[in-house]
Amino acid sequence: MDDLKQTKSKIRKDMITILESLSENEIALKTRKIENRLFDFANFVEANITMLYISCPGEVSSRNIITYCLDHRKIIVLPAFDPQKFRIRLFKIDNIEKDLKPGSRGMLEPDTARCKSVPVECLDIAIIPGIAFDEKGGRIGSGEGYYDRFIPKLPITTRKVSIAFEDQIIPQAPMESHDKHVDIIITNERTIYKI
Repeated sequence: MDDLKQTKSKIRKDMITILESLSENEIALKTRKIENRLFDFANFVEANITMLYISCPGEVSSRNIITYCLDHRKIIVLPAFDPQKFRIRLFKIDNIEKDLKPGSRGMLEPDTARCKSVPVECLDIAIIPGIAFDEKGGRIGSGEGYYDRFIPKLPITTRKVSIAFEDQIIPQAPMESHDKHVDIIITNERTIYKI
């Protein structure tokens, strides 16, 4: 168990190093390719209610995707993190500048006093962040376990999709029994369907 945790920790550090070695231009170009693939992805196009995330270091930036969705009148839901109960609550945002504030993890998240709560059953597609992935949908996140607790609560009909740089695809993500997979990974080079 400790070996697996150390392996995941090393993968996280290695991935941050790999991503930090990319130039701003490389990251911008790869991000645009991912965004374009996502914007053409049928499940995303057809989704009425889309869950996104505010990106942390090591994750593909989601800001342009959120802006695109708001500009195209898609309903956007973002997670708010509850550190006492170690859970995610979902809130609809209408304005990226006005509806977000620093949360418990020091990252921007929905202002729960201003935004409307959304039940998980309403999601058509959930864009799940991560730091490393394998072609079987294995995922390594930040290590806090929020999304591993959240994914099983998603309806079976909700597509679980991640976006990642091709550099973030590894041969095999070490998975523990509580770790959850995603259905589809969209990279700057391809769309990977869980085998």
